[in-house]
Amino acid sequence: QVQLVESGGGLVQAGGSLSLSCAASGSIRSINAMGWYRRAPGKQRELVATITSSGSTNYADSVKGRFTISRANANHTVYLQMNNLQPKDTAVYYCNADRLRTTSWSMRDYWGQGTQVTVSS
Repeated sequence: QVQLVESGGGLVQAGGSLSLSCAASGSIRSINAMGWYRRAPGKQRELVATITSSGSTNYADSVKGRFTISRANANHTVYLQMNNLQPKDTAVYYCNADRLRTTSWSMRDYWGQGTQVTVSS
């Protein structure tokens, strides 16, 4: 059984910082990429940032220069450092494990339960 558990959301004032973390646990053989997505009220889920197993990163234009994604492959953990947060960043943030392969060789995407980030003006 594979689980993704996120932590670190909360309430912060505009200009502040928050860090999110997501740990994947279970019978994991490998994970292609890990990333963060978000869904703001009344909007569709959107990509925030992704990082491959080799460390290549991809960011949404709206967060470039403010957010930093990193990954610890040894314990299947991904982090998101968010600086200079703005009210437009308010959303539920979801962790994603892309093409996670288990020890039984099955493979699919997995999602965390989501963590709320609220930025007040």
